Amino acid sequence: METALTPPLPGGTWKLGDSTVTRFGYGAMQLAGPWVMGPPADHDGALAVLREAVDLGITHIDTSDAYGPRVTNELIREALHPYPDSLFIATKVGATRDAQGGWPTARRPEDLRRQVHENLNSLGVEALDLVNMRMGDAQGPRPDSIAEAFETLAALRQEGLIRHLGVSNVTAEQVAEARGIAPVVCVQNMYNLAHRQDDDLVDHLAADGIAYVPFFPLGGFTPLQSEALSQVANRLEATPMSVALAWLMRRSPNILLIPGTSSTAHLRENIAGAGLSLSDEDVAELDGVGRA
Repeated sequence: METALTPPLPGGTWKLGDSTVTRFGYGAMQLAGPWVMGPPADHDGALAVLREAVDLGITHIDTSDAYGPRVTNELIREALHPYPDSLFIATKVGATRDAQGGWPTARRPEDLRRQVHENLNSLGVEALDLVNMRMGDAQGPRPDSIAEAFETLAALRQEGLIRHLGVSNVTAEQVAEARGIAPVVCVQNMYNLAHRQDDDLVDHLAADGIAYVPFFPLGGFTPLQSEALSQVANRLEATPMSVALAWLMRRSPNILLIPGTSSTAHLRENIAGAGLSLSDEDVAELDGVGRA
């Protein structure tokens, strides 16, 4: 009996520290309940999405113990533990949750140590593959010093509890400040076809071999809308979201995608979309969206 071969994921791979991961990854945030609070409506369906992601060859999963809270980490552990050697799980610290579903910051050294241990416990690992230090707030980056917080994570890395460090929701100046303290393997900021404020940073990081991981690659809670995007999508007989993912994959080789979904069918659609072939004409038309 012949076994069907899984086609390679779009974009190939990227080296995150000492690990090679698929450029097309999976973001687990949407597996939690509404507004990223509480359990999923379909527990078994959430487990199925995680297992499907790994079965399709995805080796990069993004999560946080603040999602739920604890919900997505516990789902990942239930679905995938013991983890395949190839699987790379990235998490983040710097915020907690309140009873109203808010995201109050928590960046004191004792807060960060507690969050790292909570991630270790909920994921069921002795060391975290990657911890992103999230700065700023829900409105975006803020020009605060990252030094104290990042030094705490660097110390935990020296203790062997973290393998790699990244930064999230940060300015270019904060990236430079963090790199002066310890190696940074990735930057996770908001970036998509219409939100292009990090263009220069993407290129600078690519030249230095550092990954750029856009969150809200499809616009987040407000999906991307653009006449140019719709025109290209119609021409390619594809959805606008597929074209937006394909544009990100084409934008720079250091961009790692982590689109989230709670549906196995949508997961496959996202993979197919990211693999769309865009012509130079398509790209030129799409580039105008974020520069209008």
